[in-house]
Amino acid sequence: MSIVVEGVLLLILAGAAAIVITLAVRLFKGSTDRATKAEDAQIIQEIYHGLGRLEKRIESLETILFDRKQENRRE
Repeated sequence: MSIVVEGVLLLILAGAAAIVITLAVRLFKGSTDRATKAEDAQIIQEIYHGLGRLEKRIESLETILFDRKQENRRE
């Protein structure tokens, strides 16, 4: 896999992890209002599910790039 693709993947995952950590800290420390905590928990769950979809997309892209690389080697 290309170094560029790996770098982009690493940046995306690091950014997503930073968002999740920030929201988790805010959820447990920042506010005492139940409505705010529930909203923060929902946001964290949405991010978590979004990361799962992002992981599937990245795996699909890796497969496409790998297949193209194999086709180029055959020619």
